[in-house]
Amino acid sequence: MLPVVPMFHANAWGLPYGAAMQGSALVLPGPHLDAQSLVDLFERERVTLTAGVPTIWMSVLQYLDANPGKHDLSALRSMVVGGAAIPQALIQAFEQRHGLHVVHAWGMTETTPLGTASHLPPDMRDAGDEARYRQRAKQGRPAPFVEIRARNERGLVVWDDQTMGEVEVRGPWVASAYYNRDDCADRFTSDGWFKTGDIVTIDERGTMSIQDRSKDMIKSGGEWISSVALESALMGHPAVAEAAVIPVASLKWSERPLATVVLKPGATVSPDELRAFLAPQFPKFWLPDAFEFIDAIPRTSAGKFLKSALRSRFKDYQVA
Repeated sequence: MLPVVPMFHANAWGLPYGAAMQGSALVLPGPHLDAQSLVDLFERERVTLTAGVPTIWMSVLQYLDANPGKHDLSALRSMVVGGAAIPQALIQAFEQRHGLHVVHAWGMTETTPLGTASHLPPDMRDAGDEARYRQRAKQGRPAPFVEIRARNERGLVVWDDQTMGEVEVRGPWVASAYYNRDDCADRFTSDGWFKTGDIVTIDERGTMSIQDRSKDMIKSGGEWISSVALESALMGHPAVAEAAVIPVASLKWSERPLATVVLKPGATVSPDELRAFLAPQFPKFWLPDAFEFIDAIPRTSAGKFLKSALRSRFKDYQVA
C-alpha cells in the first residue's frame, strides 16, 4: 500500500493501520509527491493499492499521457480517490488509456474516516460504458454499519438521484461530539446523526453523489448550482487540466458562477468554446457567466483546491 494522502489528513485515511493488520508492505513517498516520483515508486515497489486526493491523480494522468508505455504499472490494482469529487472523465481516461482502476470513496475525519466507497453493482457489469462510468463517478454506498440520509429545508430528501440535501451520517465509529467543545451542538441531530456539510443526491440503490460543500454551493436567483458538477464537466474538455468554479456577486441574481481554468501545456480554448462544451450537460442558468484562465489553482496542505483563496482573489469581480 502507498498512501499519497498525508498522515495528518485523517491518519492517511487509515491505510497504515490497514497495511499492518493484513501484513501488506507499507510504502511511504516522503516529500516527493510529483507525478514522476510517484509513478517511479509505484513501479519500483510493485504497489498494488494507493490513495490520494484528485489533484494528485490529475498530475499523474498528465504524466502518463505524456509518457505512454514508459512504466509497468501492472501490479497496481486500485487507485482510491477521496477528499473531493473526481471527474468521470478522469476515471475513464485512467482505465481506457492506461488500464488503471480508480475507486471513488468518501469520508471525513469525523467518520474515522471511511463513509462510502463506489463499486459497480453486479447487475450493471453488462451496462454500457457511459452508464458504468457515471455510476463509478459517484461516491458510492455506505460501508457496513454506516448509515446515510440527506436533508434539505423541506425535510429528508427522497432517494431519486436528483433532490439535493446535506448528508447526515451515523455509525459506531462516527463522531458523536467534538472533544472539549460546547459550541458545536448544531453539527449533530437530536436523534444522533452527524451533519457533514456536504450537499449530495442519493439514488435508489443508496449510492451517494457529492454535489458540493454547503459553503461552495452557488445560489443564483433562488436556485442552487453545483460547482463540483461544473468543475467535473470542465475537466472533461481535452484542453483543460484543472478547473474550479466559485460564486461571484451579481446585482440581478445575487450570485453567478465564475469558472477559473488551468489549461494543459500548449492548449488553447476560448470561453465561448467552453460554454458550448458545457451547454448540452446543464440547464442554461447553470452555465458560468465568465471564465478566467489562471496559472494554477491554490491548494490546501492536503492537496485539495483552496476555494477560499479564489473567492478572496475575485471578491470584487463583476459579471455583466
